[in-house]
Amino acid sequence: MKIGIVCYPTFGGSGVVATELGKALAQEGHKVHFITYSQPPRLDLFNENLFYHEVDFRNYPLFEFAPYELALASKMVSVVKNERLDLLHVHYAIPHASAAYMAKQILQSQGITIPIVTTLHGTDITLVGKDPSYEPVVTFSINQSDGVTAVSADLKKETYEYFPIVNDIEVIPNFIDLEKFKKQKKDHFKKAICPNGEMLIVHTSNFRKVKRIPDVIHVFANIRKEIPAKLLMIGDGPERGNAEKMCRELGIYEDVRFLGKLDAVEEVLSVADLFLMPSEKESFGLAALEAMACEVPVISSDTGGLPELNIDGQTGFMSPVGDVEDMTQKALLILDKNNLPRFKENALKRAQEFDITRILPLYENYYQRILEKTAAKTIV
Repeated sequence: MKIGIVCYPTFGGSGVVATELGKALAQEGHKVHFITYSQPPRLDLFNENLFYHEVDFRNYPLFEFAPYELALASKMVSVVKNERLDLLHVHYAIPHASAAYMAKQILQSQGITIPIVTTLHGTDITLVGKDPSYEPVVTFSINQSDGVTAVSADLKKETYEYFPIVNDIEVIPNFIDLEKFKKQKKDHFKKAICPNGEMLIVHTSNFRKVKRIPDVIHVFANIRKEIPAKLLMIGDGPERGNAEKMCRELGIYEDVRFLGKLDAVEEVLSVADLFLMPSEKESFGLAALEAMACEVPVISSDTGGLPELNIDGQTGFMSPVGDVEDMTQKALLILDKNNLPRFKENALKRAQEFDITRILPLYENYYQRILEKTAAKTIV
């Protein structure tokens, strides 16, 4: 197949999943064309089946904001025609699904039929999509897509609850590349961070309010009162400044390191003992899956798609959103040296169920179904 992939070229979950999916499809022999405004950070694998097309959008004095959606639609039209694509797969509804619909209509006027698959990742539905300014466009774009997937059953349910969607939504979960995300021998790094054998706790996110960064800090502070521990904060965002201030006020700053954005996060996860994800909302919890693949148990909230990933009492524990005390007690239970090996083993076993080699065929089969359905409509 010749597949066009549209995504945000960022460190966010939707961009990561789209990029890793495209790379895996290319390794299977499909021709994959990325269409976006800059090269995705993880599109670093040289493969004869991988192509990148930059969307060039310029601002003119007439426009207060550059019309990216129009430039994107035009680029899609160009790539579909010149590369003779079979299918467009757009990740994140806003504005990719609506731009794809516009491109589809332009191509149809020229006698070219291109099916569109839209993947819903989370905040395009749970946050941005609910904004009255965007809701009608989001609803229309999803309903006009030839295929729609969601990364969790919870996201599918929420989409139907909040939007008048008539299209069928297929649940295809996020995935992990176990060749990349696996426990590595980084004992020297663990020794440098925890010279006295302290437990190492990790949090990864974009440091937005929805991630509940203060809860991460408070849980760690409570753990530290009971056992020697260190905390690594990976990522960056608007809440970082407040988090650093909290650490100083609580007197734990010397035991916390803010590492910023990392490409090789798996190297840090390889030496971690526990991963904290107390988010107010997670449609799937990709960062938690990456930790589990590196044999790191998870303490998470019980919201969104997290119960579909983190098995309570086996791969870690779940607590109600904001229940810092419950998270603390369960974290200490995991970190007990008599319990920790079992939780680490279970975390890896669970992650293996989401290996990309298991999930990739689900996408390939779904693409084929959409192509067959589109062909049948064209014949009629």
